[in-house]
Amino acid sequence: LKMSRFWLYLLLHLLGVACLCRSIKAPTTSSQQSFKTNLFNFYHSLLLADGKETTVHLLKDIPKRYYFVLEEGRALAPFTITVTPCDVPIEWSILVHKASASFLGKAARGDHDTQELSKSQKAPNMVSTIFNFKGNSVETYMGVSPHSALYILEFLSTERDTHIAVYLTTDTTSGHLFPELPSDPRLDVIGIGHTTVTLTWKHSPSVLQHRENIQYCLLVNEKHNYKSLCAAETAIRSSRMKHSPTLALSLSPYLLEPQQVMILSKSELSIISKASSGEVRQTCMGTKNTYTVSNLSPSTQYYFDVFVVNLLTNASAAYTGTFARTLEEPEPKVMELKDGKVIQVVLDGRNQKLYSLQYQARHKKIQFAFQLCWGQVQVLITKNGKTVASENISGLKYFLLKGKFLDTYLVQLRSTEESNSSVKVQVLTPFHKPSFPLLPDSLKIKSFSKLRTCNSVTIAWLGTQEESKYCVYKKKIEEDQVWTELQNADRCSGPESRHKSEKVLCKYFYDVNLQRAVTTETINGLDLGTLYLFDVYIFGPSGIPVRYHSKVVKTRKKC
Repeated sequence: LKMSRFWLYLLLHLLGVACLCRSIKAPTTSSQQSFKTNLFNFYHSLLLADGKETTVHLLKDIPKRYYFVLEEGRALAPFTITVTPCDVPIEWSILVHKASASFLGKAARGDHDTQELSKSQKAPNMVSTIFNFKGNSVETYMGVSPHSALYILEFLSTERDTHIAVYLTTDTTSGHLFPELPSDPRLDVIGIGHTTVTLTWKHSPSVLQHRENIQYCLLVNEKHNYKSLCAAETAIRSSRMKHSPTLALSLSPYLLEPQQVMILSKSELSIISKASSGEVRQTCMGTKNTYTVSNLSPSTQYYFDVFVVNLLTNASAAYTGTFARTLEEPEPKVMELKDGKVIQVVLDGRNQKLYSLQYQARHKKIQFAFQLCWGQVQVLITKNGKTVASENISGLKYFLLKGKFLDTYLVQLRSTEESNSSVKVQVLTPFHKPSFPLLPDSLKIKSFSKLRTCNSVTIAWLGTQEESKYCVYKKKIEEDQVWTELQNADRCSGPESRHKSEKVLCKYFYDVNLQRAVTTETINGLDLGTLYLFDVYIFGPSGIPVRYHSKVVKTRKKC
């Protein structure tokens, strides 16, 4: 700006005094301190940059002011202000201070007296509010100033700390920072499936004029529509920070592939294609104005927002969002169970869907066997429509049921966790040997602290009255791996998933006296002061293994 800093401070001073004079006639001795404090606030208003977007951080209930001055000598000077709330609704207003050139000249020379200054402050046309708004939508004010004037923008958040984006321009001839929206900015849903929704929208005039610098970005979530890309970024960042404070997410329009979101963790940049439950998913598809969103959940309501983004300035404009509900998933097919055959089922924990298995009895006595692989699973068994068993299973569980020939059994399985679960199922008749091994009362592995040395560890576990094969495996781990190894263990995976170097030994044993069905092993050749994960596998008659609960032991540092 061509006006000197002195003139800017003078105009700010006049605006502050004029505002104060609405409630007081003249500053008395008792009110001078308050008067000076208000002037100080105006003096320290920030200059709003022209031609660029400014991020403004607001503290709850504390107003923040920015100012700009339209140059003298520009007749009917146009200007545009766009404010984009990035979270909660805010209040903002535009105030204008008008002063004649003759008065400003006197003020600059110091020729004015207190009476003249007081009269100018009381002039009803000196300070006026020309615009105010409250809400969380993107709002643009377009104005024309017939003469030189100072403008004050005041912002206030009454809900919580937040931030906004403010764009001021006094040059309306050099194009638009924000892409233009079509006359009808609505999204149209043209197709709905069980896991897909197809959308279309009218092209932005900016795409038709500057195709190489403009692209569309689509946001999908299950909560609500977003009125700006800035608001969506804030919501995602807040959600991510709850899970990992080191993560910061950017909905950058410069993504090279569809269905990708960039995540910056410290100095490492990684790309994911799908956010976790409840978060926003983004797709940038270039200049295509029709898109099919896939990998959705059946019978779920989704909200869709499309933004046209200027790749050069990163500014965006929002189409009017829409929502749609995917179709209900058809009734799942009931899988038939066959005598003696073992099947493994993976259950969807997020949607809590039931998995159904059916069996028609050919004998009066039957036995169902369930081996939990990971997660938590609830089992419900009905016979001819009546419930005969219901239980949350852990480890290996048998249900011995009596009925009639050709009774129909329906087994329904459900994950009781939000994550996926898995279970193995087998139905047995008196003519089939169980595939799973006979298990002891406890699958815990015990270690003996007194027998622990710098290079050896002694462990023990329970056996059964049946001769079975037991295999022992070891694995070096770090301190930060203990929880993951213990929690994410697949109890159905056998030694075939282990590296050959991890095998310690295999042996057979049993004892008809359960009180003595205990075995011990001393594992030598270990490194001192090192954590080891020990596993024991027991094998059934058909070779299906069951893993004991893993045991973590650390060798001694000094011996």
